[in-house]
Amino acid sequence: MLGAIADGMTEISGFLEGEDSLATLRAFREMGVAIEGPDQGRVRIEGVGLHGLRAAGSELDLGNSGTSMRLLAGLLAGQRFASTLVGDASLSQRPMRRVTYPLARMGARIATTDRGTPPLRIDAVEGLRPIDYRMPVASAQVKSSLLLAGLYADGETCITEPAPTRDHTERMLAAFGHPVHRDGPRVCSSSGGRLRACRLDVPGDISSAAFFLVGGSIAPGSDLTLEHLGVNPTRIGVLNILRAMGADIQVVNLRDAGGEPVADVRVRSAPLRGIRIPEDQVPLAIDEFPALFIAAACAEGETLLTGAGELRVKESDRIQAMADGLAVLGVEAQPHADGIRIRGGGYGGGTLDSGGDHRIAMAFAIAALRAEAPIEIRDCTTVGTSFPGFADLAARAGLRIEEGRE
Repeated sequence: MLGAIADGMTEISGFLEGEDSLATLRAFREMGVAIEGPDQGRVRIEGVGLHGLRAAGSELDLGNSGTSMRLLAGLLAGQRFASTLVGDASLSQRPMRRVTYPLARMGARIATTDRGTPPLRIDAVEGLRPIDYRMPVASAQVKSSLLLAGLYADGETCITEPAPTRDHTERMLAAFGHPVHRDGPRVCSSSGGRLRACRLDVPGDISSAAFFLVGGSIAPGSDLTLEHLGVNPTRIGVLNILRAMGADIQVVNLRDAGGEPVADVRVRSAPLRGIRIPEDQVPLAIDEFPALFIAAACAEGETLLTGAGELRVKESDRIQAMADGLAVLGVEAQPHADGIRIRGGGYGGGTLDSGGDHRIAMAFAIAALRAEAPIEIRDCTTVGTSFPGFADLAARAGLRIEEGRE
């Protein structure tokens, strides 16, 4: 996104060729941005400058990507042309008022359905007003959307977070020469100036790595090293939680890659114990909880999660979906409004449905490492949205996995 509105040629290595990322590329191509690739993880983006995007000839289809839709809503809110953002059946059910409300306060004109869901119809405006916004719920997507809209506002836009969230957008803006200023929980960015193209090396994604971190912890005799993994402090909740459960995890060879901390992470099998998950870790691990619920199912004793109501409005209701799937396996799991209580121990196999949620599907695939019988997971086609090649990589790591079509 930033490469598209920068001046010059941005070169990216380590680009994830998942469906969500590819949908974002297609959207910018439709708005007149020349993009080469992806080719073996390499992409070249010829930026058109802050005001160089043009209206697409049709709706911008973002597939399953809530991140793309919410961030693009901010980026397109200040354009002098209209846009319509649509998505698949799952994305069309996800809440968007959390971004459209503060964007409207900035002067954006965005229409949703009566339920506040996509499609998003964004009208042309001449410019936006800066905002000083206190987020009611911690959300990196909302924060990022407002920071992108702030590029087109006349003045300084500030966002106050109720709890720390991932800061990739702030780091990335700085890499493009547009610094963001932080004062405690308050983040501010001024309009004006320009973004300068740069070279970027995208590290391994800790949300994808979470399945292997859990797998390496629960499978007897495991010893696995994940190389060049992003260990941004706002994303390492999964490491902190697993360590609190007794996981044997070492972070070595810590270094910097384009403003992001990266490291090699070694995980070995270890007996896990149930814990009460600290609420301050929830925003730092929000996408990793499906995998962590599998760790909890393998742990000795009880694991309790609270303060995670956000999981109810992901690609699926992840609290209920995981509780239902764990029940099929014979795990005692009690969902509640903002979390779940899981009593660990052994479990069996069974047939369950992912509900079209990529992280639910991958979590139960990893659960098979400790199951006493095979696990069959239905509706797994969405795994490619975030982790193309998951099945092959999991098989290389020792998981016996078969793919089939109904």
